[in-house]
Amino acid sequence: MNQFDKLIQIKSNNIKPTEGKILISEPLMNDFYFGRSIVLLVEHNDEGSFGVIINKPIKIGVEEVIMGFPSFKTKLYLGGPVNTEQIFFLHTVGDAIEGSIKVTKDGVYWGGDMDIVKEMIAMNKISPKDIRFFVGYSGWVANQLENELKSNSWLVADTSIKEVFERTPKNLWNNIVNRLGKQYTLWTKYPVDPSMN
Repeated sequence: MNQFDKLIQIKSNNIKPTEGKILISEPLMNDFYFGRSIVLLVEHNDEGSFGVIINKPIKIGVEEVIMGFPSFKTKLYLGGPVNTEQIFFLHTVGDAIEGSIKVTKDGVYWGGDMDIVKEMIAMNKISPKDIRFFVGYSGWVANQLENELKSNSWLVADTSIKEVFERTPKNLWNNIVNRLGKQYTLWTKYPVDPSMN
């Protein structure tokens, strides 16, 4: 049995997807958006699921894509392949942004009124460490995510506000896989492009 066979035999864990959990892509997923991605689930129910990829920053700032946005030194992130003409955001300032939804127990929030965000940024009431902006989001129709979990495309895990907002995105996939235990550390040893091995 070679290393790739061993890798394929590693089964998905049995943690159920719910809002506030993360999805960790299996290492051989060869997809522009989802290869080596970490997705924070914002919603999961009988109608489907959606979230944003939290470890793929892109090289442009939010003020470069939103007209009239105040100067704000933060990168945009690639949130997923759905609605890529729109900007979405996660933040830690809670109900200060009207219309936001609490996603994790320790205080990660989704969305809210963008005009309030702009006003708070202009008044220095939000810093780049409090908010992340995403181009597009990741979505699954009813039962699609469950089927992908059965085919071992993803692992489900808990996360924290620190992982979402403070950890270096470049190393996040490796770091999270390593904390899942020895049975998954082999995942980090495989090249991003197995054909280059």
